[in-house]
Amino acid sequence: MKLSTRARYGTKALLELALHENGELVPLKEIAQRQDIPLPYLEHLISPLVQAGIVRSTRGIGGGVSLVKPPHQVVLSEVILLLEGSLAPVDCLNHPETCPHSGHCVTRGLWNEVREAISGVLDSITLQDLVERQRREDEP
Repeated sequence: MKLSTRARYGTKALLELALHENGELVPLKEIAQRQDIPLPYLEHLISPLVQAGIVRSTRGIGGGVSLVKPPHQVVLSEVILLLEGSLAPVDCLNHPETCPHSGHCVTRGLWNEVREAISGVLDSITLQDLVERQRREDEP
């Protein structure tokens, strides 16, 4: 299974916001430059994050985006599901009707275990965890 650019860039953008404490507004241009994300793509990614109540956006001079929730309350599984949709590696997990064998398929069970393992990891990591990892990485 491979996550799309949406998930990777979205996570990087949220990490950048989490690194700015106290809900500080960060211009999208700054996030794009620091995280090497094309600005038009970043603008496209912010909309669903705003609609989901994870990020707020302020327009105009001095505007930008900031986290609505504290970083320790933003779980990566929520972000990835929002940006990617289902984590199922095969369609029959979400739509068993697509396969006539889904009711008695051994490999379907395997793919479900894969989905649960990925979900378990993403459920256990918050933006705060990523902030702490980044700060350890940045230490001399």
